[in-house]
Amino acid sequence: MTQTSHAGASDSTLTQGGHRVDARPESTKGRKPVKNKDGIWPWLFTLPLLTGVAVFYLWPIFQNFWISLHQVSPFGNNAKFVGLNNYTRIFEDDSFSGALVNTLTYTGILLLGIPISVFLAALISRPGLKYASFYRTLYFMPYVAMPAAISIVWRMIYNGDYGILNYFLRSIGVENPPYWLSTPGFALFAVAILGLWTSIGFNMIIISAGLKSIPKELYEAAELDGASHSRQFFSITVPLLTPSIFFLTVIQAIGGFQVFDTLFVLISSRSPALPHTRTIVYLFYEQAFVNNNRGAGAAIAIMILLFVAVVTAIQFWGQKKWVNYV
Repeated sequence: MTQTSHAGASDSTLTQGGHRVDARPESTKGRKPVKNKDGIWPWLFTLPLLTGVAVFYLWPIFQNFWISLHQVSPFGNNAKFVGLNNYTRIFEDDSFSGALVNTLTYTGILLLGIPISVFLAALISRPGLKYASFYRTLYFMPYVAMPAAISIVWRMIYNGDYGILNYFLRSIGVENPPYWLSTPGFALFAVAILGLWTSIGFNMIIISAGLKSIPKELYEAAELDGASHSRQFFSITVPLLTPSIFFLTVIQAIGGFQVFDTLFVLISSRSPALPHTRTIVYLFYEQAFVNNNRGAGAAIAIMILLFVAVVTAIQFWGQKKWVNYV
């Protein structure tokens, strides 16, 4: 029986004894596109979640943008359309640029906690270390505590008259230690140190999870090649932790742009250091709830959203050059 190619037939057909035969596999013959038979059920299951996202996230964003284009009374009525006037006034106000610089400075100091956390997590994860779980819990406790409660404790520590920090400085010979929360040159760093201290515990949990995913065979091979512990740390541990480090940079950057409660508790509204520590979220609070300028406050909130989106987009663009996904 001969089998020749038919000139006018497609590649999937052959002629056999003068008859056209389909040469495709039996498993694909007569197969029709699979249609989704679930119907509306997936949407019904996700409807509660989608409703919550729409009501509590998407709708407030659109409403906030609408308010930012209007001049609204303190009670939300008598809205008057002013266009981009609120945004123009924000950029012309020196307090906004100062608050933005303070926010970026605070965020930069907060990001310094990531390399510190990597070093501490590597120390705690050493094989044979006793009470490693206790150390992790000890570092993580400040993160789960209420920010207001922690801020009150640190406000007493920073107190210029009877605080334990100045008491220690006087005991070692410092005659006139600064008033940390009222001196413009020290207040922002004092607030940032508190934020840095509370973030280390969360960072260490993420880094510790990343350390467990690194194969031990890499360290064994490096040790056989004569690599020192420091060389193993910088050549194996740090490169393979870059996905976790990238995640923390995104989370901490967003958290830095949202800082408010710690600053509100530590720095008094009558403190001379307030203009040097005010963040953009604190400026939003002042405009919207102290000055009752809801339009300007809404415009600042939109600007915060845009800043966070831009910074996050830059981070995702830059991570392609330094994050190693195994």
